[in-house]
Amino acid sequence: MKIKKYPQSCLMIEANNKKILVDAGSLKYQDKFLNEWKNADIILITHKHGDHIKSDVLKDFNIPIYSTQEVQNTYPEIKINIIKENDTLDFENVKIEVVKAIHGYNPLLKNGGKVFENVGYIVDDGEHRIYITSDTICFDNDYKADVVALPITAHGLTMSSFEAALFAKELGAKLVLPIHMDNEKYPTDMEYMKKNFEKFDINYRLLNIEEEIEI
Repeated sequence: MKIKKYPQSCLMIEANNKKILVDAGSLKYQDKFLNEWKNADIILITHKHGDHIKSDVLKDFNIPIYSTQEVQNTYPEIKINIIKENDTLDFENVKIEVVKAIHGYNPLLKNGGKVFENVGYIVDDGEHRIYITSDTICFDNDYKADVVALPITAHGLTMSSFEAALFAKELGAKLVLPIHMDNEKYPTDMEYMKKNFEKFDINYRLLNIEEEIEI
């Protein structure tokens, strides 16, 4: 399995010859991403916020896009294949589980920003399970994954690094990929994150934009 990072929460996952693009958003978008994004076999969107879906680009893609009814209602110009929590998508040798996510709230989300439908995804290629949580706060669950992409931001809509470390520990994750950290308005305390991951013996890797790893 290969994982390539783009800005904010966007990842391209390559598993068993399938390319899965997750949360292709508008924040720090660059036109050079377009050709790579167009090579995806499927696209997964977690929720409606613009940093997770660049609608003016995706509307012209001839690629299956999966997301919630709320995303379809927000972006009627895009054809969305509707999914919901507990659904399973099978793509030959890759299984995708649609899982729970709870978007945090603060007053910044008033006037239409509140998320009512939010999902995460677990991509399973038979060897690895990577869990993309979406923008979520901590919640009790019995999910298992060896790699998890966790949103760590200082604005209360997602997890703190302390919460992320505990969440990863409970999952049994062998590797954490911190995401949702590219908005300079809400900087993550990197030193505090490092201390928390070290405290709970969590292996993590900070990927640069366009950096790719193989696991």
